[in-house]
Amino acid sequence: MTTAAIIVAAGRGSRAGGDMPKQWRLLAGRSVADRSIDAFRGRLDHIVLVVSAQDSDAWEQYRDAGLILAEGGFDRAASVRNGLAALEGLGVSRVLIHDVARPCVSERIIRDVLDALDNSRAAAPGLAVTDALWTGDGSIVTGTRDRTGLFAAQTPQGFHLDAILAAHRAHPGGAADDVEVARSAGIDVAIVPGDADNLKITTPGDFARAERIVGMDMDVRLGNGYDVHRFGTGDHVILCGVPVAHDRGLQGHSDADVGMHAITDAIYGALAQGDIGQHFPPSDPQWKGAASDIFLRHAAQLAQTMGYRISNVDCTLVCEYPKIGPHAVAMRETLAEILGLRPDQVSVKATTSERLGFTGRSEGIAALATACLVKS
Repeated sequence: MTTAAIIVAAGRGSRAGGDMPKQWRLLAGRSVADRSIDAFRGRLDHIVLVVSAQDSDAWEQYRDAGLILAEGGFDRAASVRNGLAALEGLGVSRVLIHDVARPCVSERIIRDVLDALDNSRAAAPGLAVTDALWTGDGSIVTGTRDRTGLFAAQTPQGFHLDAILAAHRAHPGGAADDVEVARSAGIDVAIVPGDADNLKITTPGDFARAERIVGMDMDVRLGNGYDVHRFGTGDHVILCGVPVAHDRGLQGHSDADVGMHAITDAIYGALAQGDIGQHFPPSDPQWKGAASDIFLRHAAQLAQTMGYRISNVDCTLVCEYPKIGPHAVAMRETLAEILGLRPDQVSVKATTSERLGFTGRSEGIAALATACLVKS
């Protein structure tokens, strides 16, 4: 089942102040848009970013970032329709629609909405209203309202793609959000628990609150990995997922990708979940000759399951030959694809050991890796 996210980022956000739309402003050193995008990156099959035609710098920045770009419309509903249209023909069955101005959305909310779509055509997070409600003329209370059964709407709001696309195309316009569009088409919307931290940045003061949310209770994990494989017969080696021509191969129970093994162990280490040998015992014949991306994908999935996102990985290959430099870009791109990261979050570099030790004698290759994981 293929799932996508549409992140609506075409508004101007004038109430938030500042000299640029709020989605491009920095929040704890990164743009609001980047934080919202990263909440979904690696979890879904496609991400559509809906951007205003006025934001030429954003089009340039995100065009090569693995996102699908769609042009914003004259209002939010039109922008959503453009985003939905961009998914047609891609085999997408479910879609999450998210306001870019909610950069603090948690992995739990995203997971809950997706899980709810297994049994409903639509689902959205709602925060039960607990405060007393008044009406007023701006300076004087004129009445009260019963809060029973009231919820503050949040995003992402999830839908079966065919249902919400048809609902949007039939809607006359003016809806407050996509739940209203869905309900106008007779679609029942399941409520999942929202989160007070999933605020929508609307006013200047919301930036300060979002800064506190982003910075508090951060669980940052570091892990390191080390691996060695000796040379044997062969005409190439596989390093960080890339075949490299060489007059010898590397020996190992799997494909002996020493770089990928070190990165995998670094991720397991950050999670305190042992090493490759514990998850894929070399005594098990099914792993003989196995491609090492199997191990790396498992480690990345385990991190996601445990509620962590991989912030970056760094791998150093230690050898005299083959030369790594000509292949480093391809290695970074391959690792980034497997891990669901951008290439600029992956480092692959090499060094020699000045002809000292087993690597200096060209008896094998060693690799050291570090992985940084952040609690989602």
